[in-house]
Amino acid sequence: MTTAVAEPEPTTTTPPQIETPAPEPIRAVSLILSKGSLDMAYPGLIMANGARMTGIEANLFFTFWGLDIITEKRLDHLHTPTVGNPSMPIPTMLGGLPGMEALTSKFMKKRMDELEIPPVREMLEILSDSGAQLYACRMAMDMFGLTEKNLVPQISGVLTVMDFWDMAAGSQVIFI
Repeated sequence: MTTAVAEPEPTTTTPPQIETPAPEPIRAVSLILSKGSLDMAYPGLIMANGARMTGIEANLFFTFWGLDIITEKRLDHLHTPTVGNPSMPIPTMLGGLPGMEALTSKFMKKRMDELEIPPVREMLEILSDSGAQLYACRMAMDMFGLTEKNLVPQISGVLTVMDFWDMAAGSQVIFI
């Protein structure tokens, strides 16, 4: 004799929802600026400014060619490279012609002005006034024979790489 086993009725309950905690807000960013061309200065400066505008602590560390952004004699002469720039909408050979880099830099500065984006020098002042900390790299300064007298007055100090890592502890680090 066989006994029929009743199959369990399907349940209509939904599985419990797992709550994921909201991500922690960013409280501090430390940006490393390693290139001193006009097109590489603005991304870091604009990101740091945006951070300060939203109450995020911002520390900028200028190293190697990025020192040009904060070196008094170089700051107002930053340019946009036309050779070796894969995003440049002109052939590399054309970019190497005399005057092309100056023309491209002039065009970029004009567009920034039309968009009411402050010049690099003014961006440094805005960042410093907003509480951002601007640091020069000790090793790069030594390598290029620079002293603090060569830098813009907005510089908070000169740090070694170890000092930078200590200062950047707990922040989001962005390399540009």
